[in-house]
Amino acid sequence: MGYSKELISSLEERAKTLRRDVIECIGVGVAGHVGGSCSAADLLAALYFYKLKYDSKNPEWEGRDYFLLSKGHVAILQYSALAEAGFFPVADLPRCKEVGFYLQGHPHLGTPGIEVGTGSLGQGLSLGLGMALGLKMDGKPNRVYVMVGDGEQDEGQIWEAAMAASAKNADNLCAIIDNNGLQAQGKLTDRLPVEPLAGRWSAFGWNVIEIDGHNMEEIVAALDAAETYKGKPTAIIAHTVKGKGISFAENQVGFHNRALTEDEYRQALAELA
Repeated sequence: MGYSKELISSLEERAKTLRRDVIECIGVGVAGHVGGSCSAADLLAALYFYKLKYDSKNPEWEGRDYFLLSKGHVAILQYSALAEAGFFPVADLPRCKEVGFYLQGHPHLGTPGIEVGTGSLGQGLSLGLGMALGLKMDGKPNRVYVMVGDGEQDEGQIWEAAMAASAKNADNLCAIIDNNGLQAQGKLTDRLPVEPLAGRWSAFGWNVIEIDGHNMEEIVAALDAAETYKGKPTAIIAHTVKGKGISFAENQVGFHNRALTEDEYRQALAELA
């Protein structure tokens, strides 16, 4: 399927805006998850501004699709998408993590557009599967999308959910794996290697699509293909670069979660202008 240059260009600009919002949200001198937010920005841009059905003025709209950020430590990225989509003011983003404010370090109920609290890694896919099966039981067409971190796949609960989703033919469920190859303290290959990743998800009975997670045309095509696939849940394995879009942060484990200096902050914003 071909997509217009205008669509792809607009989504690429959305992704750049999300990355810039993330940097402004983190600010200077306070630790924030730069790396994993930037690796997933293109994916969230395509979800929120191309694929997901929602009403930002009525977050509880029954016709909405559900998005769960299982890798909840990059909540600032989802907040940026929600703000740009009109769920709440973009101007509120710099107050993230402020004590008592509605934008906390991990997604939690009470923030407009957040479906579940996440951040304790490994639980999001199980929650998403429960939602997907409930929607099927009610005969509803809504879909459920769950973003999973690649390091998060060290958690056994991910694979329990994967096995159950296949057994229940949850074809209204789509897992999107942000496969940037790095986790909090190093390379995945040095800890619990998950390769061959596509083979594992396929062996668990999923329809598997592998893409370049920074190629917007591949992203939207994968989301469209997942929506039309019947009989199995779909896993989109998105090969990404941690810290994508910020030269000094790309592929750097140290930017999993750290504070930016004033110079780094200004450089990042300049590169994302």
